[in-house]
Amino acid sequence: MMHTDTKVPNSPESLPEGFKMTELGPLPEEWQVVRLGEVLELIKNGLTRRQSKSPPGLPVSRIETIAEGAINPQKVGYISDLQHWEIDRYRLIKGDILFSHINSEPHLGKTAIYEGEPPILIHGTNLLLLRVRHDFCDPYFANYLTNLYRAKGIFVELAARAVGQSSINQGKLKSLPIPLPPLPEQRAIAHVLRTVQEAKEATERVIAALRELKKSLMQHLFTCGPVPLDQADQVSLKDTEIGPIPQHWQVVRLGEVFEIQQGKSLSPKSRAGTRMRPFLRTANILWGRVDLTHLDEMHFEEAEEKRLALQYGDLLVCEGGDIGRTAMWEGQIAPCYYQNHLHRLRTSRSDISPLFYMYWMDAAWRLQNLYGGAGNKTTIPNLSQSRLASFSIPLPPLSEQQEIVRILQAVDRKMEAEEGRKRALDALFQTLLHELMSGRRRVKFTPENTGR
Repeated sequence: MMHTDTKVPNSPESLPEGFKMTELGPLPEEWQVVRLGEVLELIKNGLTRRQSKSPPGLPVSRIETIAEGAINPQKVGYISDLQHWEIDRYRLIKGDILFSHINSEPHLGKTAIYEGEPPILIHGTNLLLLRVRHDFCDPYFANYLTNLYRAKGIFVELAARAVGQSSINQGKLKSLPIPLPPLPEQRAIAHVLRTVQEAKEATERVIAALRELKKSLMQHLFTCGPVPLDQADQVSLKDTEIGPIPQHWQVVRLGEVFEIQQGKSLSPKSRAGTRMRPFLRTANILWGRVDLTHLDEMHFEEAEEKRLALQYGDLLVCEGGDIGRTAMWEGQIAPCYYQNHLHRLRTSRSDISPLFYMYWMDAAWRLQNLYGGAGNKTTIPNLSQSRLASFSIPLPPLSEQQEIVRILQAVDRKMEAEEGRKRALDALFQTLLHELMSGRRRVKFTPENTGR
């Protein structure tokens, strides 16, 4: 259980009851400020030995082992000829913290706490091991504190810089001042943060499972049509240049059902003018959705506006970059246009569902690799209008297109909801991290949140 916020001013004269001014700013009176080295039983570099990428051997940590704030057992190296004394000296024990002290600045200071998986993990080179004094500091609290310091850029400030990477020496790390609540409060803080983190991890697992479900559904739906999985063997299929499809589906060229139009070239001249209009770049087109977070503008003549204005149902296909990436325009803003690195697909036919073909492009490019070699063989690969028009695509009856869209949209909506939940949990975690580690929000100690 958490108390409500305590608003903590920065001037000593206006400190609320129960707070004191320290070198780290206002902190609760019962908290200490100590050096990181004071709470460490051990800090050391890892074993420097040649590693292999696969077994046999014992798993050994690498820089890549720290992934998404945890130890990833799939991203380890292996050493097969370790001596017993090496195993004893470098084997991690539960509660050890791996700290990335040599890395590029965006990754400097990443940490992960060893929780016993894999059962044997050897501490490898290029990561520091931090082992706290358990009678003085909770390892989970210490790990979350390093998360906060990394978010504040403190580790980057400590680092020495070289070409392509930065490093932090042990002396500077050990001299770092840190807040230290009483041990029961440390454990309670860590429990709250871990609870939020576990909820986020559970949400990430749901999202990953939904992504796999969508892949399986697309494979099934674009092969057998919108029939239940247990009836797939009853569908009469035919072999085509795009793989097996239901006997009654047609195969046509994309240019037969869509008008294809590239957008306007961005030039220094178009950067200024009296008709500045928003336009989409390839960066705005993601798989299955348009991202309007960063929207640019350029000058469009009246004739260009008429020709290049987007309408609801237009498909936008990336000509360069992630070639083939496709999303549908849903009229989010009006007017809106697009640049020449995007192809606009528009149909006037009543038997065509644009959303069906948005999903088809996703499946064809990323699952079936049907059009993988379709880019022009130039220094910078690109997808020409003529090549795009020549793509073979399925043409089911409209009712089946719509049913396939309905099924896949249901999965997308569930994923969007889970991704929104993940973003909310991320924001909650960051807020609690800052407030709990500064004492602005206090935690009541209970047997549930102070036991380990």
